[in-house]
Amino acid sequence: MFLDLIQSALAEDLKNIGDITSQATIAPDAIMSATINAREGGVLSGLQIAQDVFAEVDKDLKIDTYKNNSDQFTAGDKILTVSGNALNVLKAERVALNFLSHLSGIATNTARYVDAVKGTNAKIYDTRKTLPAYRMLHKQAVKDGGGMNHRFGLYDAILIKDNHIAAAGSVDAALNNAKGKSDFVQIEVDTLDQLSHVLKNGNAHAVLLDNMPAKVLSKALTMTDGKLITEASGGITLERIRKIAETGIDRISIGALTHTITPIDFGLDID
Repeated sequence: MFLDLIQSALAEDLKNIGDITSQATIAPDAIMSATINAREGGVLSGLQIAQDVFAEVDKDLKIDTYKNNSDQFTAGDKILTVSGNALNVLKAERVALNFLSHLSGIATNTARYVDAVKGTNAKIYDTRKTLPAYRMLHKQAVKDGGGMNHRFGLYDAILIKDNHIAAAGSVDAALNNAKGKSDFVQIEVDTLDQLSHVLKNGNAHAVLLDNMPAKVLSKALTMTDGKLITEASGGITLERIRKIAETGIDRISIGALTHTITPIDFGLDID
């Protein structure tokens, strides 16, 4: 599914020349077995694409896995073992580790937010703030971490944002123009006055309450009174997310799930 991305990543590392260090130091027919081990704990994502990287370099490499995507792991845990031609294992090593580290970082980050709202009504959602060409991988990593996927692109859901409202002329104009264009229309507001217009208009199914403190969110939820799906977004941090969730909000969307992450440290160790 991600063959183009894998091939691009390998080409970036190898050009049409190859791994000149390994070629200079290791016999062409050398065989090795090596294991990807976790250097720290986290939640796993990217296991399949890591395997696909090895397979793209050499379909005869043998791979054994010890974990599944969405599994929690601790430092020292084995993730997978790859065996076969040593030159080909090392060609694929860094690209496979980069995918695994990056995507597991997203899953681990997501899991922290999911844990922080446990016991409340709130569900954690991602956004479109993803690396270009990585969106499907990022959104799967969010799911592996226990989160939910928001829209995948501009093509699959209507979300009326501030620029749409400005271009249309008003909240009412934007909602009236969108009426009948989709079974699900969401609109972003950043004031209670805008929310009042949304509720009076009646053409929205969900409202995104942008950058509102918990006290203002509580007032907004009183106003909506269950008539709309409610979503909080903007400036969400682990430190303040619990208060936001305790307002009774339905969804919390967080760009930081995918744009502000720390990769998980994995290493490939020769057995």
